[in-house]
Amino acid sequence: MFTGLSLRLRVFLFFCLLALGGLAITIGGLIAGYMRAAQPELFDAYVFSGLIIGFLVLGLVTGVWLLFDENVAKPIERLASELRVRAHTGVASEIDIQAARYLGDLAPAANAIAGQLAQTAEATASNVASQTARLAAEKDRLTAILSDIPVAMIVVNPAHQIVLYDAQSAAVLAQVAHPRLNASLFDYFDRAALEAAYGKLVKSGREVRWVLTGADGAQSYETVLKPLGDAPGYMLVIEEAQAQIDPHAPRPLIYDFDLLNAETTPEIAARPLKEVCFVVFDSETTGLLPHKDAVVQIGAVRVLNGRIIEGEVFDTLVDPGRPIPPASTQVHKVTDAMVAGAPEIPEAGRSFHSFCRDAVIVAHNAPFDMAFLHRDARAMGVTWDHPILDTVLVSAVLFGASETHTLDALAARLGVTIPEALRHTALGDARATAEVLCHMLPMLEARGLLTFGDVIAETRKHGRLLEDLN
Repeated sequence: MFTGLSLRLRVFLFFCLLALGGLAITIGGLIAGYMRAAQPELFDAYVFSGLIIGFLVLGLVTGVWLLFDENVAKPIERLASELRVRAHTGVASEIDIQAARYLGDLAPAANAIAGQLAQTAEATASNVASQTARLAAEKDRLTAILSDIPVAMIVVNPAHQIVLYDAQSAAVLAQVAHPRLNASLFDYFDRAALEAAYGKLVKSGREVRWVLTGADGAQSYETVLKPLGDAPGYMLVIEEAQAQIDPHAPRPLIYDFDLLNAETTPEIAARPLKEVCFVVFDSETTGLLPHKDAVVQIGAVRVLNGRIIEGEVFDTLVDPGRPIPPASTQVHKVTDAMVAGAPEIPEAGRSFHSFCRDAVIVAHNAPFDMAFLHRDARAMGVTWDHPILDTVLVSAVLFGASETHTLDALAARLGVTIPEALRHTALGDARATAEVLCHMLPMLEARGLLTFGDVIAETRKHGRLLEDLN
C-alpha cells in the first residue's frame, strides 16, 4: 500500500501515527479519570490539563520528527541517490560521508562499495578502450571511403526510418527538412512513389531504379533502392543529387544500426525510454519576461537510444528586433552586432520546429523557454504540441525535491563538465543538459520507470517546483 511513497513521506506518516496515538491515549486517560472523579466540577481542569498534555505530545513528536528527518531520512535518500549515480553513470568521486554522519557505519560501507565499483568500472573501461579505439579508426576509414563516393546514400529500416546517412545525402535531405536519424523518409520524399518503389523491391528482391520527388514537390531524383541481404530494410542511393559539398568540409557519417530492427513505433507514453528521440534545447533571451522579452539564440542537440547524436545540431542566433540590454549581454555574451543579419524569430522558429519533428522536447526549466516559442507560434506558422520533458523535474524524481536542481548543481552531481566558455550559451547549455539527460535515463530505468509515460507520471508529482522556480 505504501511502497510507492518516498522514505521521508513514510517516516512523516509514522510520526503522525505516533502523535495521534499519543493524543488518543491522553484523551482516553483523561476521560477515565473524569469518570472516576468524585467532583464533576473538575471537568474544566481535566480539559485544560488534556490540552496542555496534547500540545506537549504534538510538540515532542514534531521535534523528534524534524530531527529524524534531517539527520536520518534525508541522508538515507541522499545516500541512495549517490549510490545510483555511481552505479549507472560512472561517476567515481567519493560519497560525502559528513552528510550521513549520524547513520553509523552505513555511509563508510556505501563509500567502500562505490570505490570498489569505480575500480571495477575503471578496469572494464581500460579493457574496452583499445577495442573502442580500433572501432573508431575503422569508422573513420569507412567514413572517408563513403564520403568519396559521388552519390548520396541512405540506409533505411522496413518502417522507412533513417538508420544511416552520409554527407552527400544530408545535403539532399536538408533541401526539404533537417536530416535526422530515425526520421521517416516520407518527411523528405513523396510517399506514394517511395511506397511503390519499395513494394517492387520487396516483391522482386532485387535493386529497383525509381524517380522520386521531394516531399515539397520542388526536386526530383534518380534513385536506386537496394536490398541489404539478410538485414532488414534497404539502401536508397541518390545518383543525381546535385549536392554541392565543399571537398575540404567535414563529412560526417551519421548512423545507428540498432534502428534497423525498429518496429512500428508505439504511442509515445508506452515507448521505452531508450527508444524515445529527444531534442534537448536551450535559448538565450533579452530578459526574463516571456511576455515582453525576445529570443536572441537557440541551440539544440538530438538524443537517441540514450546517446547524443554527434552531427545533428541546431545552433542559430536570432535577431530580436530590439536592442539587447547590456545586463543580458553580460550573461550570454550575445551582442547587437552578432545578431545583425540573423534570422528573426518566425524564420528561426520554423527551422527549429522542423528540427524537433517527431521528438520529445527537453529543457532545463522548460516552461520558461517554451513560453517564448508559444508566444510567437502564430508568427512562425507552427504549433508547438510536442511532448515536453523537464530535467528539473527528472532531477526531483531521482534526487528528492529538497535537493538543489540548478543545471550547475545537477552537472556537478553527475560528473558533467560545462566548459566556462560555453556556459550560458544556448548550444553549450543544451549540450550540458543532454549529457545530464543521458546520465539520468539509466537511473530512471533502475527505478522501474521504463517508459516515457512512467517518467511523466512521476514528474507531475513535483510540478510545484517549476511554479516556485518561475
